[in-house]
Amino acid sequence: MINLSDSRKKPAWLNKKINLKDCQKLHGLFKDLELNTICREAMCPNISECFSCGVATFLILGNTCTRKCKFCNVKKGMPQEIDQTEPSRVAQAVKKLGLKHVVVTSVTRDDLTDGGAGVFAQTIQTIHKLESAAVEVLVPDFKGELASIETVLKAKPEIFAHNLETVPRLYEDVRKGADYQRSLDVLRIAKQIAPEIYTKSGIMLGIGETEEEVIAVLADLRETGCDFLSIGQYLAPSHSHFPVKEFIKPEQFKIYQDKAYEIGFWHVESGPYVRSSYMASRYI
Repeated sequence: MINLSDSRKKPAWLNKKINLKDCQKLHGLFKDLELNTICREAMCPNISECFSCGVATFLILGNTCTRKCKFCNVKKGMPQEIDQTEPSRVAQAVKKLGLKHVVVTSVTRDDLTDGGAGVFAQTIQTIHKLESAAVEVLVPDFKGELASIETVLKAKPEIFAHNLETVPRLYEDVRKGADYQRSLDVLRIAKQIAPEIYTKSGIMLGIGETEEEVIAVLADLRETGCDFLSIGQYLAPSHSHFPVKEFIKPEQFKIYQDKAYEIGFWHVESGPYVRSSYMASRYI
């Protein structure tokens, strides 16, 4: 590991460049359909690579989050009213792009009774009616509400994902409003309700966690029945966000990947630039 007190420069393995030209076509489509993507809102470093391949992760329920996670670049504040036409516009984009694997995520909507579960369900169903694409949903914790989890699962997504993001010790520092055990329970409940639907989670490294803590998180996730896992390097969107504490070497990501496979995960993507929806079609 490289401690940032020793060096402020990114190491050689973190040299990916964003090519804005590769993004123009998809930016135009999303603008025309008035859609948001987490790729753009979260300043994902993979945006040009994915956009050039016609791949994107749709961000529904607006672009303003009711939580204040210190690692995330998504806007915080009072969200907009729900747009009932959004599911159909997402489906239109899926059709125009010819996507075979679709990832749909959202801001956290603690202001809504169901946390936005109904819109997730409508989006899944609308895509399935229009296209034969596999639909992966990356959901918030819905405050742990069983009814919301059930609503999403009844729409039959191919993958139900919820990210733990980090180790429990760091939740208070980086995930205010979230709860480690509650997030585990979301995944556990999902697998109990619909064992035929794949479950998936993701964590980011480099914010002060220890190797022992990461291994413990992998075990906790697998205990819920979680099938898929993504592990990536945290990169702070700006100086006002939670600072990167360490740059994790590629070899360490491989160690975690091997450990995850060893304890039973079906598919694991682990590397500095891996994000929860990066190369999502590889999982199934």
